[in-house]
Amino acid sequence: MSGFSFPSRRRVLKLTGAAALLAAVPWRRGAALAAEEPPVNGPQHGVSVFGNLKYGPDFRYFDYVNPNAPKGGTFSFQAPYWYYNQNVQTYNTFNSFILKGDAPPRMELCFDTLMVRAWDEPDAVYGLVAETVEVSEDRNVFTFNLRPAARFHDGSKLTAEDVAFSLMLIKADGHPMLSQPLNALKEVEVVDTYRVVLVFDGTQARQLPLEIASTIPIFSKRYYTAYDFKQSTLTPPLSSGPYKVGKQAVGRYVEYHRVENYWAKELPVVVGSYNFAVLRIEFFREQQVAFEAFKKGNVLYREEFVSKTWATEYNFPAFEEGKVVRTEFPDGRPSGAQGWFINTRREKFQDPRVREALGYAFDFEWSNKNLFHGLYVRTQSFFENSDMKAVGPPRPEELALLEPFRDQLPETVFGEPIMPPVSDGSGNDRSQLRKASNLLKEAGYERRGGMLVGPDGGPLTIEFLNNTTAFERITNPLIKNLERLGIKANLRVVDPAQYQSRLNDYDFDIASRRFSLDATLSDSIRDIWGSRAAAIPGSYNVAGIASPVVDALIDKVIASRSREEMTTAARALDRVLRAGHYWIPQWYKNIHTVAMWDIYGYPEEPPRYFFPVEELWWIDKEKAAKLGKGS
Repeated sequence: MSGFSFPSRRRVLKLTGAAALLAAVPWRRGAALAAEEPPVNGPQHGVSVFGNLKYGPDFRYFDYVNPNAPKGGTFSFQAPYWYYNQNVQTYNTFNSFILKGDAPPRMELCFDTLMVRAWDEPDAVYGLVAETVEVSEDRNVFTFNLRPAARFHDGSKLTAEDVAFSLMLIKADGHPMLSQPLNALKEVEVVDTYRVVLVFDGTQARQLPLEIASTIPIFSKRYYTAYDFKQSTLTPPLSSGPYKVGKQAVGRYVEYHRVENYWAKELPVVVGSYNFAVLRIEFFREQQVAFEAFKKGNVLYREEFVSKTWATEYNFPAFEEGKVVRTEFPDGRPSGAQGWFINTRREKFQDPRVREALGYAFDFEWSNKNLFHGLYVRTQSFFENSDMKAVGPPRPEELALLEPFRDQLPETVFGEPIMPPVSDGSGNDRSQLRKASNLLKEAGYERRGGMLVGPDGGPLTIEFLNNTTAFERITNPLIKNLERLGIKANLRVVDPAQYQSRLNDYDFDIASRRFSLDATLSDSIRDIWGSRAAAIPGSYNVAGIASPVVDALIDKVIASRSREEMTTAARALDRVLRAGHYWIPQWYKNIHTVAMWDIYGYPEEPPRYFFPVEELWWIDKEKAAKLGKGS
């Protein structure tokens, strides 16, 4: 399925992998925040949105890494998540930070950032290029003190000038997911060679400065003064991170080679990470071709997303001989929203009764039994697998947020949250189709000669857009039910570049997407649900949601001064979004289903909030020698 992981702006992206647009009702930060949580005076080695840091200033490495992991070997895989303009099926540029072109996943590993996330904490970041950070009392001014040792791969110094240049470059010309958050960045001041000050205008979310620090890549000012940042290019850029672009064959594979003299390799935030000498990403247009390559040992690691394959196709010789093993790892992140998103920019989808009716045509119970082998659970919420999911009637604190908008909201918001329909599992539940038909009739549609005709006299037609034929077996039963309602529907499969272009331009009826979110919500949710994002090409508001109430609740979420406030506001937002019927919810599982050639070592306890295998695992040399793989 097509998706974008979105655990943070650097990490997604899963899909993958977000606009910090100015709030409709700006929250002015200041004394209220300071009174609740007094800032730590002086330089800090790390900062967190809510609560204390897990790791003190003298920590040696993160708990979830193996500090003695051996280095070396090749990790050959197909990327399970991606960010920005990245594409898992092909690529035509190494510029991953603009809207134009299709870049290979993991280009972000070639660039350093001011700070990095700790993946066993909900939102904490610790210093990488920045040794320390100083935070003003009103949390509008962040001063970063850089490490003099920081270097680009050509040996040139990484300085405050490069940081300031990068922020302004991204703000002017970067991918919307990176550029829009910088709307709240008012000023960047270079104090001296290793000291830079970021001044925000007070409208930013509490998490935004931390996300900018851990997400925005630092570019060489000298390099990008000579080269046009806005252009797609297959010339590998000058970078500074733990990896750099190595061997490549466009559309087939790309290798990232570990930088042996990486300036930061002894820092606590790096120790035990980036163990593979080579990360080799393989590209395939079709999932079955990718699976065949894995079976032959041309790809060595695979996160399985196709339930049919997981349940029925692991019977090949290498698996039966024990050379390939399967393992399940827990996924503690909010699973987010996966579904068919309905493009409400189109006139035919602006009536919520039409959108609700489409949901009755998807028989999840039949699909889960006959197509998914019972491996999935139905997605119900935009915050599935988290405390932010709305359940039961609104609590008093949720009602306090919703009541001011009662005259703008359907009454369903104030009762049990909207749930996807549950069928009899037959694949042709007439009671469900009858409900859909009644809703369409209420919306002004009627049958004429077997076709459903709308108030404008034209037939209701729907095209499902995707970039892989793997979704045919899932979409076709839905299409069949829509045809029973008199709707002419079809699935359109296009090549990866055209698919991304059409999504960027919102040239589709319905498209499948998945958005995963951090445990701490931030401005990134504006890019998924905010009104302004609906009009920005390339944003992740694929449904075109443009609701003043949604905007106001987003403001409440990102202005929260405690995790409890954030959770309450998210539940209220969830109720409103679900009542809008902007999607046909699909499914999720709270585990990572992983198949691999048995040559790897990995930490006993994976971090709760992310699963970056290529950054934390290593080659078990004894296992690899037995199989002759991974060298």
